[in-house]
Amino acid sequence: MSVRNDVLVVVDLQNGFIRDSSRPLIPVVAALVDQWQRHGKDVVFTRYVNYPGSPFERLIHWTKCQSSPEIDIVPELAEQARRATAVLDKRIYSLFTEEGTELVRRHGWTDLYICGIATESCVLKTAVDAFERDLTPWLLEDATASQAGQEAHEAGLLVASRFIGRGQIITTADASPG
Repeated sequence: MSVRNDVLVVVDLQNGFIRDSSRPLIPVVAALVDQWQRHGKDVVFTRYVNYPGSPFERLIHWTKCQSSPEIDIVPELAEQARRATAVLDKRIYSLFTEEGTELVRRHGWTDLYICGIATESCVLKTAVDAFERDLTPWLLEDATASQAGQEAHEAGLLVASRFIGRGQIITTADASPG
């Protein structure tokens, strides 16, 4: 029987992704991070950083999140991010950049509890990439949102259930670090 080693992954809770549809997520994630940090558990924040000529710019025509303040972690979570195990800047949807993959390996994390923005893109891709690396992803449905609204959030949950299994989609109540 293998030993579990959990990490809370807070995906892209950055100023550039906050809209009316995603703003209610902030206090939910802040409380979750606080609980994990109080228990001495690992927490990783990711920050998406776009760049000129990126596929996001060339193909989707999306040019945001190239600099501060858009790329900054929301102020409500800034202090928690400073105390996090790591803050990972990335240029792709997923946590699993070369640096992120090494971070997971070095810490021996087996179970990734994933929250943040956006359910249908960066959260989903991180969960699927964890699954494909033989890790155990747990997508926290009440601690994820989409800046594109509820319909996109629900679509992300539906697709995630097909990719990683419905049983891997849980709530924050099921993700207690203690």
